[in-house]
Amino acid sequence: MQTSPTFFPQDIIIKKRDGGALTKAEIEFFARGVADGTFADYQATALLMAIFWRGMTPEETAWLTDAMMRSGEVIDLKDIPGAKVDKHSTGGVGDKVSLILAPLAVACGLKVPMMSGRGLGHTGGTLDKLEAIPGFKVQLSVPEFRAILQKVGCAMIGQTPQVVPTDRKLYSLRDVTGTVECIPLICASIMSKKLAEGIDSLVLDVKFGKGAFMKKKDDALTLAKAMVAVGKAAGKPVWAQLTAMNQPLGRAAGHTTEVIESIECLKGNGPSDLMEVTYSLTGHMLVLGGAATDQADARKKMEGAIADGSALQKFREMCVAQSGDPRVIEDYSILPTAKKLLEVKAAANAQGFVSEVDALKCGHAIMALGGGRAAVTDKVDHAVGISDLIKIGEPVSAGTRLCVLHINDDAKGARAEAFIREAIKLTPTAPQQEPLIQDLVK
Repeated sequence: MQTSPTFFPQDIIIKKRDGGALTKAEIEFFARGVADGTFADYQATALLMAIFWRGMTPEETAWLTDAMMRSGEVIDLKDIPGAKVDKHSTGGVGDKVSLILAPLAVACGLKVPMMSGRGLGHTGGTLDKLEAIPGFKVQLSVPEFRAILQKVGCAMIGQTPQVVPTDRKLYSLRDVTGTVECIPLICASIMSKKLAEGIDSLVLDVKFGKGAFMKKKDDALTLAKAMVAVGKAAGKPVWAQLTAMNQPLGRAAGHTTEVIESIECLKGNGPSDLMEVTYSLTGHMLVLGGAATDQADARKKMEGAIADGSALQKFREMCVAQSGDPRVIEDYSILPTAKKLLEVKAAANAQGFVSEVDALKCGHAIMALGGGRAAVTDKVDHAVGISDLIKIGEPVSAGTRLCVLHINDDAKGARAEAFIREAIKLTPTAPQQEPLIQDLVK
């Protein structure tokens, strides 16, 4: 980061509080000050609240992203051949796309450097799912990350302490000060981490709906446009897909249950909605990275990589490289397994079609089982979860199985069952379903 003049934190806070636009130098001073302590936590919080209320111009957001990115190490992958393309999702219940997408994209000719996060609240984290695989290491150094990327073609790790330290501090402050739902801050947080990975281009999956962070499509569209603009300002092509998240993606939610479903997808047995989103996002990556001419060409390559086993083989290689037990691909019993399976069945008077499977309530069911976090420091139970979840549009009569709960505690299982029953609604006729993928911003 370039040296900037010295400012007083309170002057920057007052300027933004009163609706002024900050200069590039002021924003750089703030980002560096958060990392080195020049900006005290209470001062950083005051500025975050001012930004929350007053917003930021597109230029300010781009400057903040760049300053946050440069607050730590920016990984250089230029010496590794091939197009480096990553994908980021804003999170959702049952969203295990990354586990399928990364090896699939590599099998089709890309390099995928992926730094992911942990789950918080009702949304699961990629790192937590990977850690259900015995031995799988997600906390790797940058040299280890680079070595695996060069050897395998993809690596899925947690954020290292050297990368974007400003974001780690701001993220924790936003979480406890009611400043999370702010589009410039969300945009800068996501994009600073992604741009620090050394990528050539990026595909974003911006979710909206009941189970998503953004409940309204308009808000998701605003965020998508902001992140694409920041990518352009940094000289990196970014495409953002808008995906509906009113029901869970696929038929599984949790950790072990989602790992199993991901492996089944790579074996060619994936649920149609999960594969639709995976093929769409991976297809965008292949086009951006020059590995396919268009979505049709990409689809042909992806289906080929599933059919010939090369995508599954890449998943196996990634497991081995990151110390995970590759035997899980053939033997799911090696994964953490719940003590009991509880079938949730429709009531005796049930009749009709599923009109709703509330993703947020399904997320609450996972939390009730012990499979989610209320705080970042909470431990998750990898064994618990949901499988065989019924989908919108499917017929229901007395005794129809709505899902299977994987439980380790009967009382927690009962609470989770109550959430599932609240989540699923019926109508006499089959409902008209909204499109899963609704827009692409680029």
